[in-house]
Amino acid sequence: MKFWRGIISAVASMGFIAALPASAQLIDTPAEYAVIMDHETGQILYSKRGDEPMTPASMTKMLTAYTVFELIERGELALTDRFTVSEDAWRRGGFPSGTSTMGLKPKDTPTVEELLHGVITMSGNDACIVLAEGISGSEPAFAARMTQMAHEMGLSTVNFVNATGLEGEGHVISAADLAKLAKMTIDKYPQYYPWYSLPSYTWRDYTQANRNPLLEVAGADGLKTGHLEESGYGLTASAVRDGVRRTIVINGLPTMAARAQEAERLMRVAIQSFELKSIGPETVTLPDVPVWLGEQTAVPVSLAEPVKVVGHKASFTKAKAELVLDGAVKAPIKKGDTVGRFVVTLEGQAPVSAPVIAEADVKKLGFVGLAIAGIGTMMKGEDAPEEELKGGDE
Repeated sequence: MKFWRGIISAVASMGFIAALPASAQLIDTPAEYAVIMDHETGQILYSKRGDEPMTPASMTKMLTAYTVFELIERGELALTDRFTVSEDAWRRGGFPSGTSTMGLKPKDTPTVEELLHGVITMSGNDACIVLAEGISGSEPAFAARMTQMAHEMGLSTVNFVNATGLEGEGHVISAADLAKLAKMTIDKYPQYYPWYSLPSYTWRDYTQANRNPLLEVAGADGLKTGHLEESGYGLTASAVRDGVRRTIVINGLPTMAARAQEAERLMRVAIQSFELKSIGPETVTLPDVPVWLGEQTAVPVSLAEPVKVVGHKASFTKAKAELVLDGAVKAPIKKGDTVGRFVVTLEGQAPVSAPVIAEADVKKLGFVGLAIAGIGTMMKGEDAPEEELKGGDE
């Protein structure tokens, strides 16, 4: 039998904790793409083709707005800056386009703040183009910049060719990355996020209602709808109830009514059917970890910090939790040293983990002890680090 084991079972002392059967087995959706995210942990609770690039339509405008927020924070832009509406922006995004518009006219000079409201609440394609041209000189240049920024933020599926979400070859993002973008917006820009819940916005004599169907549902406060013939009806939405925030992304629904109905249902499931549990040092007792060539043969360990696990309530019946060691734990060890990780694996989801630390010092054996241990190891056929069998203190 080997002296150390790479994985030590640690389930027995956990009490309540359980591994989740895949949540996809418990819920489903008619949407072609769907994601449910827990906001606090950033954990994806449910995914249907969630990592596949898809056509986001006007959900693109979440990244357009976020890019502007970033530039304001960096001092490259101010809310009071004014941009002039070009003939091109008016034709491709204004009333002549027949698409979602802020109602701008050529040579209008709206402020950045007004244009952001035009993007977020009115879903104005003209507002997006005016911002893109004013910031980068052209819409393709702005699209390239925000794609690069998205990649730097870890949103690897983003490939945007415009700022509006109108038809464009190769214009894609995944549902999971839209959910991550929603979390970034909420966490980093709380001063701007309330704009996503405004019921309407008026530019001069033109008023447009917010199209988000979930804003009438308790706790919902954002974010953005999308629709193209090729993409179907989509929505990225977030809501908070009793201090718990969840975000959903759906896309590919056949009608506006179907989107509204499914968004309300899936958000209810997201908030009511999933639960966040915290496994702390006080709730789990871990087995002692074997120590190689120490004055003690094992060291007591504990969790360094809580592990937060989110799962479907109906699935908390089994558990897979392990103390994982990268290799032999070798003396000397100081109290507080990290010796491994406590890993909770939820079927169908990425494992979550926290460091495991030593609860005591363990000194290294002296020369004689090392020699005796080396002989004993060879007699028992155990594996040992090569340098340890040579003996001697470092």
